[in-house]
Amino acid sequence: MLALPGDRLTDLNRAARFLYLQRLAFGGKVDGRSFGIDRRTPGRFDVTKLEPILSDLHERLAGVVVERLPYGELIRRYDGPDVLFYLDPPYWGCEDDYGTGVFEQADFERLAEQLAAIAGKFVLSINATPGARQVFARFRIDDVETTYTIGTASGGAGQRVGELIVRNFD
Repeated sequence: MLALPGDRLTDLNRAARFLYLQRLAFGGKVDGRSFGIDRRTPGRFDVTKLEPILSDLHERLAGVVVERLPYGELIRRYDGPDVLFYLDPPYWGCEDDYGTGVFEQADFERLAEQLAAIAGKFVLSINATPGARQVFARFRIDDVETTYTIGTASGGAGQRVGELIVRNFD
C-alpha cells in the first residue's frame, strides 16, 4: 500500500490510504510505522464501518482549518488575545518519533521563547523530565499522572507515568 507513489493516487485514494494506515499503525506513528496485532482482538480497520467513521470525521471537522506549517509559523499566524493554543510536541527524548529532522531538542527552547511572547494563551502537555521542567520553568506547571498503554499487550495494565501540563495562565 505504501509502495504506490502519492502522485499516482487521487485525493480520495490518498485520504483512504492515510486513514487505513493510521488506523492500523502502532501508536498512530506516521514515520517508522509498525503494525500492532493481537490475535485475541479484532482488526482495527473494518471496511464495512468506513462510511460511519467518515461521516463522524466529516461532522467533527466541519468548519475546521487544517494547516501543515512549522509550529513557529503557525503560532505567528494565529496568535491573538482571543486564541488558545493546545500544543503536544514530541515527548522529551523522543524527538524523532515523527520523523528525522521534524523536531529536535533545541526546538523545545525555541518553542518556550516564542510562547513567552504570545498574546494568546496556551496549554502544552509533555512527559515529566528534568529537561522539560527546566525549559518550561517560566510557566505554570502542573504535575499529573497518566497511563501509557502503547507498547503493552492488549488487556495489559499499562505504565503509570508523570506528565506535565504547562500553561501561561491561571
